[in-house]
Amino acid sequence: MADEQAVTGQEAPQQQFSMQRIYTKDLSFESPSSPAIFRKQWQPKVNVDLNTKSDKLDDNGNYEVVLTITLTAKVEEETAFLVEVQQAGIFFVTGIEGENLRRVLGTACPNILFPYARENIDAVCVKGGFPAVMLAPVNFDALYQQALAQAQAQAGEAAPAAAEGGEAATH
Repeated sequence: MADEQAVTGQEAPQQQFSMQRIYTKDLSFESPSSPAIFRKQWQPKVNVDLNTKSDKLDDNGNYEVVLTITLTAKVEEETAFLVEVQQAGIFFVTGIEGENLRRVLGTACPNILFPYARENIDAVCVKGGFPAVMLAPVNFDALYQQALAQAQAQAGEAAPAAAEGGEAATH
């Protein structure tokens, strides 16, 4: 292997991944039906939405990743509470490029951020007078694969439409 590196004259870049900082970027809690909601039997219908985004902060390999979780609890048709947290982190990533970089930012980073977001949601709900909320673990690898499959499917649908549009434009 050392001979291969000597032949090419280049060493493979060293891969590095580290967490620099974790912080709450935004936290919102609403309980629009209180205090009347506290008089109803607590059998909520809960909806959880997840989203992640990443931004390159500089040319030194620092990225901000933001995990957004929105949780809505309804009793009957009334909103008991709505909580949204944007849990963020700054991550140092070098030597990882292209699809591998997108995978790290889309899976490894949210896996690190999720327990902090879950704790923030639980704490704010309890402080709002509601029972504790313990979100189930999330498989960010599976979500990433699902998003890739959807993007490929949409690209596949868009290609024939673009070809048809291009063909129509030539007539």
